[in-house]
Amino acid sequence: MNVDFSTCDLCDAQKADFSGIFRVLAPVFRDFGGVKKFCGPVETVKCFEDNSLVKAAVDSPGWLETSAGRVAKVLVVDGGGSLRKALLGGNLVAAASRNGWAGMVVDGCVRDLEELGKANVGIRALASIPMPTDKRNEGQSQIPVQIQGTWVRPGEWLYADADGIVVSANPLS
Repeated sequence: MNVDFSTCDLCDAQKADFSGIFRVLAPVFRDFGGVKKFCGPVETVKCFEDNSLVKAAVDSPGWLETSAGRVAKVLVVDGGGSLRKALLGGNLVAAASRNGWAGMVVDGCVRDLEELGKANVGIRALASIPMPTDKRNEGQSQIPVQIQGTWVRPGEWLYADADGIVVSANPLS
């Protein structure tokens, strides 16, 4: 996917859209990944202090085959905003990179920051904490999730750069 976009330009072009097709995520996410700008179609995971489904997602192919070629996906993780345990760390990010994911947005924490910063994946999350999650195999995949008050649905498009994160029902760039 062409990553020649600016979320500011996307917002300028969509500022009159009050339909809800275009949304801006709250400015609470920090950049932890080796890739600073990323976009792609969304897959979702909803989990709370259990990253079993996050692992399953990043262990799977991180792209879609389209008529225009292979398009890398973005994993959006609704971790309930928990600041107690990390839903993503070095091992899972290495798997995401190997499997071609464009990026991840985690409404929760990450860990292994040195490894995350070297990975060929974009990563946005609320904070870092060294505590790992429990493994209970709980959660849901591919459902609409609410990230800091904004709905994000599987198949929508997410764009992230230094200025912020936006979501659209349709590809924009």
